[in-house]
Amino acid sequence: MDVPPVSLAELLRHPDDLDKITSLKAEYTRKKSAVDSSLRLGLRDQLETTQSGMNGLSDGQKTVQQIKEEMIKIDKICSESQNMISDFATINLVSQAHRNFGAVEAMRRNLETFNERLAGIEEMLREDDEDAENMPNLLAIHYELTQLRNIRDDAIEQISRGDDPSLQSTLEDYFERLDGAVKWFDEHLDLIAMSLISLVTADNNSLVVRFALIIEAEEKSDIRVMALQEALKDHKEIATRFQSITDGAKTVRGYKERFLRIIKEFGETKFQPTRAKFLEDSSQLESSLKWYFNDLNAVRLGMVPLMPKKWRIFRTWAEIYHGLMHDFLVELIDDPEASSAHTLEIISWPEKYYRKMGKLGMKQDELVPHVIDNRETELVRDFRALIIKFLDEWIDRIWAQERKDFENRNADQGGNLDQDEYGFFRTKNLVDLWRMLREQVDAAGNSKRTDVIEGVIDAMFSRLRTRQTAWQKMLEEEEVRLIGEASRGSGIETDGFQSLQDWLVATANDQIACIDDNEDEGRVSYLTDFKKKFAPLVTPGYMDRAEGDVGALRDGYVDLSTWCMTKFTHLVFAVDFKAVMPDFFTPKWYNTTAMSRIVATIEEYVNDYRQVLHYTLLDTFVEIFADELLIRYLGSVRNKGAKFKRTDAYQDKIFDDLSTAFEYFSSLPDAELGDRIKDTWRVTEPFVALLSCPKETVADEFARFKTSYWDLQISWVEAVLRSRDDFERAMLNSVKARAAQMDVVRGVETIMSKVK
Repeated sequence: MDVPPVSLAELLRHPDDLDKITSLKAEYTRKKSAVDSSLRLGLRDQLETTQSGMNGLSDGQKTVQQIKEEMIKIDKICSESQNMISDFATINLVSQAHRNFGAVEAMRRNLETFNERLAGIEEMLREDDEDAENMPNLLAIHYELTQLRNIRDDAIEQISRGDDPSLQSTLEDYFERLDGAVKWFDEHLDLIAMSLISLVTADNNSLVVRFALIIEAEEKSDIRVMALQEALKDHKEIATRFQSITDGAKTVRGYKERFLRIIKEFGETKFQPTRAKFLEDSSQLESSLKWYFNDLNAVRLGMVPLMPKKWRIFRTWAEIYHGLMHDFLVELIDDPEASSAHTLEIISWPEKYYRKMGKLGMKQDELVPHVIDNRETELVRDFRALIIKFLDEWIDRIWAQERKDFENRNADQGGNLDQDEYGFFRTKNLVDLWRMLREQVDAAGNSKRTDVIEGVIDAMFSRLRTRQTAWQKMLEEEEVRLIGEASRGSGIETDGFQSLQDWLVATANDQIACIDDNEDEGRVSYLTDFKKKFAPLVTPGYMDRAEGDVGALRDGYVDLSTWCMTKFTHLVFAVDFKAVMPDFFTPKWYNTTAMSRIVATIEEYVNDYRQVLHYTLLDTFVEIFADELLIRYLGSVRNKGAKFKRTDAYQDKIFDDLSTAFEYFSSLPDAELGDRIKDTWRVTEPFVALLSCPKETVADEFARFKTSYWDLQISWVEAVLRSRDDFERAMLNSVKARAAQMDVVRGVETIMSKVK
């Protein structure tokens, strides 16, 4: 409850932190419940204490008033009696002389027999030393000691009223031996107090009862002394006239408080080896604290019947022990010698502790303060943060090594990529990453707390998503750099170009390895294995949510692998086809075989990477090449000098280009893939129709085109129309007018969405 408040701005610093809202809400609800419970308990205790105090004050006032009234009555009666008896003064003087003589005679006898009686006490103390398990003389010693102590107190009090201070010093020297006997007796009581648990366990009830009788008698004596002292302080004039009736102890001896202090000291001595054992082995907390509950159970079953009921000895003992347990655990939490494993055990302890105390009859709200100050949430957060810290350190080291490998990809002879058992290109650190994640799941699982495990798994999902983004950013920056060099006409290193392509292939392969499950071959992907690892450790509700995170990661791996293949093709078009693509649909196009060279180059790339590219990506690789070629081909209407003249055989040339491409697509091993690509390329038919139709039917051709391809862009249609040698502004206006009239149903994205 003493943890400084954390603002929501600190807890929700990133978008991914919104996932924490549910856990944070639950955490603050638990905190509020704990605070409410503590406040209710404190208020109830305060009200009970206040009411008890008010009742005590009221009763005390009544008692004091009654005593005062009785003493006034007695004083009045004494005064009146003096007037009733004619010789009262003489009688009173004789009576006082007689009383004084009797008191002096009694004091003389007490002083004469004092040393003899003290010697007898010392002899009984020696006998009890020899029989420490039974101490048969305990009550007799206490009675005699009490008498001698009262004699000493009376003598000291009387001598203090005299005029000669030296007499008091002499008297104190005379009583000096008594202090040694008292100390000796106190040591016996301390020994019994320290051994109460073992005495009860050994059924030595007699000694326990005698000990309790002594402590109870001393407690009553202390109460009487304190009451007398209070009366003397508040009513000196009346009380001093009745000093003769205040025989007995004159000072508070504090045996009851000493007994309670010894209970605490006894518990402290037992916590010391417990602490050492726990620090040595964090798994030994519960076993090393068995004595704690055994002691309380012994008090509950064996000691309660032997002690005064008003002591409520079990509750008293339990409250003292609870305070020691609280201090023991809180000190361990803040102890630099304690590791995260110790903290973890402490986090799990309160639930077990209160359950065990409940079996003994002590409810949680009766034990204050909370055994670890309600710091479970804070400690869980700290422990979870520690695991996440190690997780981040590992990921940062792996990422630093991956960046270094990527930057040095041209320095190593033959590149610095690995190949798996199937011969596919792979980066070097993916295996280490997933192994590290499994180890951190084990570390979180050791906590046996779902809030720790689920928090760590959430962090892993977040880091894996961030890692996908980081890989994409790193590869894209390098791709942009190389394409920029190519566009500026500066020379581009062949090794740098090819090594980036290799890394794009390896990265795409890595993504597929993360999700490539093959039941026939008994192969499980990294992501599926990771899911199987944490699934038994989390709650069903969290697992339902985690399914969405796993699905998002899976989609992300697919998207990144496809993105890598797309960037590969961009590099090829930026470098290999840089000089060819600007010629399409220009006068130079009619006399070249550009499409044949492009298709041959694509085929060469596919054949070169067929053995090192994951087989599930091969069709994607070909399809992306085909789509990119189609997009660039259609977009070539924007080439400088692109013009379709009615007098030229541009339709035949387009047909020739398409035939070349279709011939390659038809030769693909996967006939279904070839058919799918050719079906995509059939968009060239409405393209040719838009180029060759009469001017007055352009709007109709556009409408047919738009109906089939809802995401056809007007800007590209305008570029197509402007490439016609018979272009007129009216043609474009008719198309725009028709577009405004059409109500096209949006559907699945088509290839035309990418043709600008």
